[in-house]
Amino acid sequence: QVQLVESGGGLVQAGGSLRLTCAASGTIFSNVDFSNVAMAWYRQTPEKQRELVAGILSGGSANYVDSVKGRFTISRDNAKNTVYLQMNSLKPEDTAVYYCNAAIKRVLGGNNFYWGQGTQVTVSS
Repeated sequence: QVQLVESGGGLVQAGGSLRLTCAASGTIFSNVDFSNVAMAWYRQTPEKQRELVAGILSGGSANYVDSVKGRFTISRDNAKNTVYLQMNSLKPEDTAVYYCNAAIKRVLGGNNFYWGQGTQVTVSS
């Protein structure tokens, strides 16, 4: 119904940059306009619970966890059903598996949440 495919992860030295991409597809987008879907990036390590890194609403307003403010930028290209996470000044503590998330409103209220398979980001010191 909904497929989210992440790419762009990898190994980078501290201070470097990566850009993650999440491409959304599926039959649901025959009826749902991607521009109305709230998108987000989460990350998870074996030691920590999955945490919200950045989110972007349909209008383009974005929010970030404090630890990435000023370093990460989330953006979207609605024509391509794609969301990005530009990560600059990376730190070893940014090492995690990064997951793309889509929140699609239900007709009767609430949201259905969809996840990608994750992409590994490793930052070496």
